[in-house]
Amino acid sequence: MNISRRAVSLGGLGLLAATSQRPTSGHAEGLVGDLMEGSDDFGLAVEAYTYGYPLVTMEMTRRVITNVAKPKGTKAPMGNLIKVREYPNAQFRDVTAPNADTLYTTAFLDVGKEPWVVSLPDLQDRYALFPMLDGWTTVFDVPGKRTTGTGAQTFAVTGPGWEGTLPDGVKQYKSPTSIVWLLGRIYCTGTPEDYAAVHKVQDEVKLYPLSAHGKEWTPPPGKVDQSIDMKTAVRDQVNKMDAVEYFTLLAELMKTNPPTEADAPMVEKMAQIGIVPGQDFDKTKFNPAFVTRVPQIAFDRIMLHFKFSDGDVKQINGWGFTTKTGIYGTNYIQRALVTAIGLGANRPQDAIYPTSMTSHGDLINRAYSGSDKYVLTFKKGLTPPVTGFWSVTMYDADYFFVDNPLNRYSISARQPLKANDDGSIDILIQNESPGADKEANWLPAPKGKFVLMMRTYWPNESDPSIIDGSWTIPPVKKVS
Repeated sequence: MNISRRAVSLGGLGLLAATSQRPTSGHAEGLVGDLMEGSDDFGLAVEAYTYGYPLVTMEMTRRVITNVAKPKGTKAPMGNLIKVREYPNAQFRDVTAPNADTLYTTAFLDVGKEPWVVSLPDLQDRYALFPMLDGWTTVFDVPGKRTTGTGAQTFAVTGPGWEGTLPDGVKQYKSPTSIVWLLGRIYCTGTPEDYAAVHKVQDEVKLYPLSAHGKEWTPPPGKVDQSIDMKTAVRDQVNKMDAVEYFTLLAELMKTNPPTEADAPMVEKMAQIGIVPGQDFDKTKFNPAFVTRVPQIAFDRIMLHFKFSDGDVKQINGWGFTTKTGIYGTNYIQRALVTAIGLGANRPQDAIYPTSMTSHGDLINRAYSGSDKYVLTFKKGLTPPVTGFWSVTMYDADYFFVDNPLNRYSISARQPLKANDDGSIDILIQNESPGADKEANWLPAPKGKFVLMMRTYWPNESDPSIIDGSWTIPPVKKVS
């Protein structure tokens, strides 16, 4: 979508008017705002904000997740493994859209000073993947069952500019940035027996700096910074920054997380407003009148991309999803959008997450409600075509799990799904039980509004495939 700088501004203003997010304060001020936002410098600042959104968000996420003295729950100091031991329940509120399919084994690393070594045990053919994201949220490598198999393996993550020799048997993965997020996921059925098996795998994963290779090493305790806001959501913290604060942090981060060669045109443009890689932000080149408006308009423009994406986000049979994640090139608006709504997204070859908020097929597509009954039907042989696994997860309107008598938060082939006489499979989506004989196919819903998310891990890359569109996701229909 080719949008002029003027259109960027007006698009954002249109969204503001529609959602009433901010009050207006008079015709004169509005006219001045339109003139200001129609300027080339303002449009350039919006572009720069969009470009830097992933790096700033990644850093703020790193600060919150690592601001603890020792590993606990979903947090751990830099260079320490986070081992999530069980799936969240309906009371969990730390992270939106949790999953009940994989247990996370993650860590934030600083590979700018020296490489870090990761040792994975033999996974015994269990599905797992260990994507590594750089500071710009690009998934630069993905060890795991799809790519490197499930045998024991050891690799080192090296930073930009590192030159050295690795020990025998240690594979190198080069990060373009100093910030690295190892975001491992290990498949688990959720039974007590499988929890124990995955815990054993997690405990056998090792992480240490290269200088400690072949030695006994204990991670030092983390240093807690009391000034870091540990309660406000990261996205809200980023969105609260004014432009000077935001660009000051962006410039600082680019000193150790450099742009790519493909970013050269953007780097050249950013220099006009005082943002130069390797240097502090020169706010004397930035118009102070833009300090509050740039973040407001830029974020609105990022979120507008969800609806007006020129194919970056697809809408099929009431499901919205994207196959453009993990590797973005110079598609900065898509990268920023994925950061805002799904930080840590995999490459599409590893996972695609169709999401549905309204029923399909009625004259009016209404938001899902537990007062109604719905059915998702997979025709014979046409369940999601994956090599890994698939599931459909139920969330309330705020993207949290839904309490129910079965303690079932998602439904998948793990359940003994019953097929119809013609071989098709119905997923029954409703608040009340459909009866004991049909509960195997029941995805319990709340009484109020809800959202559905499908997870397709390691989708087929050839026919049929959700990646190339040769497999079409079926609609969720209201039962009359």
